[in-house]
Amino acid sequence: MSMLEVNDLKKVYPGRFGGSGVQALSSVSFSVEEGEYVAIMGESGSGKTTLLNILASLDKPSSGSVLLDGKDLTAVRERDAAAFRRDNLGFVFQDFNLLDTFSVKDNIFLPLVLSGKKYDEMSRRLQPLAQKLGISDILHKFPYEISGGQKQRTAVARALITQPRLILADEPTGALDSKATDQLLRLFESINAEGQTILMVTHSVKAASHAKRVLFIKDGEVFHQIYRGELSESGMFERISDALTVLQKGGERYE
Repeated sequence: MSMLEVNDLKKVYPGRFGGSGVQALSSVSFSVEEGEYVAIMGESGSGKTTLLNILASLDKPSSGSVLLDGKDLTAVRERDAAAFRRDNLGFVFQDFNLLDTFSVKDNIFLPLVLSGKKYDEMSRRLQPLAQKLGISDILHKFPYEISGGQKQRTAVARALITQPRLILADEPTGALDSKATDQLLRLFESINAEGQTILMVTHSVKAASHAKRVLFIKDGEVFHQIYRGELSESGMFERISDALTVLQKGGERYE
């Protein structure tokens, strides 16, 4: 069994005042193996954000299932959802979602505090992580005192410190300059090389070209996918660009 299995996922948002609903996902199926690095791309309105919200247990599908290690995420009760996310999922967002009144260290510690971990355990996990991410010297600072790249590395540390089964990244390079983007993408590659499974939603061809596989969502379905295989980063960039051109021109669905 794959680590993550998405089976015939559908999502229809009800219309206002009894009108016809809006179908965000029509039939999405794919799987992710442990240790994969998968990017999801698609035009605005294609359903990729809805898909990510369902994978994050922030939304429920109209039908279909999402299995993480065989456990159906769509069946997790609302009262248990927060603990499930905290124990199994790590999140990296475009806008960082850091608390300005917390230091960098306390922002990173937050999910462990919520899960009841002791301070010694939190410190033991933080030291090697902060060193790897290059943030050891800013742990005492506050988010408003550090750069965008440092904020995003802080967010990555917060996601990784829980030792999650799956990292979900939503446009993680969207608010970064080119230098910070390059640093983050290399960091993701390094984390993935150590065995961390990553699923990233992105508009950026550059970001997607670092993934091992790219899924393209169109009209609420998986339209096409590209495996990196032996392709270079530039070769993957070209393949993704070509696929997006076909998608934007309304080409036939790939098989």
